[in-house]
Amino acid sequence: MTFPILSIIVFTPIVAGMLILLMPKERKNEVRVTALAAAIFALLLSIWVYFTYDPSAGGYQFQEQHNWLPALGIGYHVGVDGMSAPLVLLTGVVMFTGVLISWGIDDRPREFFAFLFILASGVFGVFVALDLFQLFFFYEIAVFPMFLLIAIWGWIVTREYAAMKLTLYLFIGSVVSLVGALAMYWVAYQNTGVLSFDMLQLEQAGFSEQFQIIWFLPVFLGFAVLGGIWPFHNWSPDGHVAAPTAVSMFHAGVLMKLGAFAALRVGIMLLPQGAQYWSWLIMLFAAIAVVYGAFIAFMQEDMKYMIGFSSVSHMGLVMLGLSTLNKTGLTGAGVQMFSHGVMTALFFAVTGMIYDRAHTRQIPELGGMSKVMPFAAIGFIIGGLVSMGMPGFSGFVAEFPIFMGVWEIQPWVAIIASISIVITAAYIMRNIRDVFFRPMPESLEGHITDVNILDKVAIVTVCILMIAIGLFPGLMVPMVQTGVDNILRLLGGA
Repeated sequence: MTFPILSIIVFTPIVAGMLILLMPKERKNEVRVTALAAAIFALLLSIWVYFTYDPSAGGYQFQEQHNWLPALGIGYHVGVDGMSAPLVLLTGVVMFTGVLISWGIDDRPREFFAFLFILASGVFGVFVALDLFQLFFFYEIAVFPMFLLIAIWGWIVTREYAAMKLTLYLFIGSVVSLVGALAMYWVAYQNTGVLSFDMLQLEQAGFSEQFQIIWFLPVFLGFAVLGGIWPFHNWSPDGHVAAPTAVSMFHAGVLMKLGAFAALRVGIMLLPQGAQYWSWLIMLFAAIAVVYGAFIAFMQEDMKYMIGFSSVSHMGLVMLGLSTLNKTGLTGAGVQMFSHGVMTALFFAVTGMIYDRAHTRQIPELGGMSKVMPFAAIGFIIGGLVSMGMPGFSGFVAEFPIFMGVWEIQPWVAIIASISIVITAAYIMRNIRDVFFRPMPESLEGHITDVNILDKVAIVTVCILMIAIGLFPGLMVPMVQTGVDNILRLLGGA
């Protein structure tokens, strides 16, 4: 029996959340320390999984398999490949930094951390799931706490509207995907005589080309709603803006990757002929998201809205990479999911630090932050360089292969999508200038304090990751390529 490390990673946050709920509500410091201990434990295990994964062997590793409801073909089956191992690490990093950033939450921290950890368990569960029923089970666990976290602890102006809008969009998307998943389950049973939700068995189920063409779009787009794909992206910026800082970090850093990953895992890998038939439409939607998101971000005066629309643009790049169905583009998409995750977590963390001190996110009302918060300024600048795709940072390692992969198929789409690079550079540079290097408004003079040591630890953690992958792509690219090889095998065998 192998050591069940993936199960421990998945269930650590839920167990910690339950323990936190059992604590007396007045013991707020003990709640925070317990949350931090659980986050560090999950992070260390996810680092261990990442660095002990063997890219030379490839395939699914650390597998565990148990019968859950054998009569219905539902099992508990987990494992990671080259695509999901970086996302497990990403979740561990965002969970750890999210706890650090939320240290100052004084309004019911017990319930806040409990819900945040239930959300984290759902995210871990989706990234390691190799059973389709189990994937949906954890997917819903990841989406449900978002409503409560935004509606209770969010920005009072829009929180109820944003929480409801986000939940309805994601719920409808997941229901559409679920119908497609049940169709696959039933047709696989007719083809093989075996009732099974196991995705490794469904890959061999022999779905007809017509079936794949009919069902690919509902399955892919249902999940891609959570990935922020145009024209179903509208819930995302509102959700970002209303959410408390740690939830924004989870939302943009990890949850949007959940949508893209599930669209890849269930849509492209189980219905490869459907993916080849519809790839042009996914490429069109993604290219619009990339350019449109960048232009709308450029127009924003609220820092959170700017980052929210920037996320739509950068997640469009992930979808663009997935739509290429070639090795270069898919590798770029895999790295971009990780790079964008740590970058937006950093952006939202710094924005939260500024808002906590200045009580405004309006860019025209801010200025001079680099003098008082130099650490936050450096963090935001590094995040900005990643966002612009500058060489030497993880953004370049991710975006360059995506554009190359698109160029191999549709050079015109690559040229049009590359407009976003210029627009991104424009709004990032302008915001760095306005927020950090303009003279500080008189209303803020003397009120702004520097970030604390926990905030600095969070900033350093994510900055190290973005620089390390930019300077040493070999830390991640060969691993992602093993995952891509498996996807290409399924596409070639279509």
